[in-house]
Amino acid sequence: MTTPTPPTPTPPGPRFDRGRWAEGGPETVRPGVHRIPLPLPDDGLRAVNVYALEGLTEGLVLIDGGWSIPESRKALEDALTGLGHDLGEISHILVTHIHRDHYTQAVELRRLFGSRVYLGAGEQRGLELLGELRSDQPYGSLRTLRRAGAHELADRVEAMDHGGFDPSVWEPPDRWLREEELPFGEAALTVIPTPGHTRGHVVYLDRARGLLFSGDHVLPHITPSIGFELGGADLPLGDYLDSLRRMTTLTDARLMPAHGPAGGSVHTRTEELLAHHDDRLTETLTVLGDRTRNAFDVAGELGWTRRRLPFTDLNAFNQMLAVNETAAHLDVLVARGRAGRTLADGVNWYAAMPV
Repeated sequence: MTTPTPPTPTPPGPRFDRGRWAEGGPETVRPGVHRIPLPLPDDGLRAVNVYALEGLTEGLVLIDGGWSIPESRKALEDALTGLGHDLGEISHILVTHIHRDHYTQAVELRRLFGSRVYLGAGEQRGLELLGELRSDQPYGSLRTLRRAGAHELADRVEAMDHGGFDPSVWEPPDRWLREEELPFGEAALTVIPTPGHTRGHVVYLDRARGLLFSGDHVLPHITPSIGFELGGADLPLGDYLDSLRRMTTLTDARLMPAHGPAGGSVHTRTEELLAHHDDRLTETLTVLGDRTRNAFDVAGELGWTRRRLPFTDLNAFNQMLAVNETAAHLDVLVARGRAGRTLADGVNWYAAMPV
């Protein structure tokens, strides 16, 4: 995925949800902490979790805001009503990253109710680029596709309807966050930068309650797309793996993800994700073999999703994600000295290095 907001996938495509986490109203995961799944339009993820935190301020603190669509706002309003609150009580919205299923409704709620919106400082350039381009076209991913040799796929994705650009939901936050403590009375949340999914992704650690609001950084059933943004890092998968390793240096906490059910050990899931990417790097190197190949060719021989779907079974949008992920893994292999890379006619070509 890659403008600072994932465009809507074109159905049919793989569905990534498992279980009933995306259905129903609020779930109280700790006293004063409520998980609220909000709907996403035509999206394989089905829903995004926002978390309503009571007792930190005179109002409510939200972790992430949801996608600015009427169905999402109605679901949030109904959930808060069921908890004895209303939208006007939301004082702060702490966003994990700039993708539109997390950020755009936060801006809308600020406009309507005066909530303060916080966002990681690493997202600033992506937001500026989005304002300059004034388009929901995934320009960064299209550039990666063409560099990967997937020119025809890039043309198909470019021709898709990406939902239109609404500048009103892409206003800057009230505050840019760095690594810091956010005090709320006698409580506090720790902001931890976790670049990889996007350059400015952050997670919020509630040490007192032993909770990590992980956004898309650590997800219970899937791995996030890497570097899905404008103006991204040179080695986003390398950044992501470093950010995962950092999670293992913190005291273990209960996982509060943006997609999927809440609960489980952050350390356990982080180790699973690190092992997955180790396996994926090995598999990518095996598919590369002794030939010189581009990322599009390699992606076509890998399995995708937990069901190991063939590349040809994916729709154009998810093929784009697959090629971009493959390029990210190949670039890490280059950084580790396991592969070489040359640029010819605008396409990156990779070859395994002798052991």
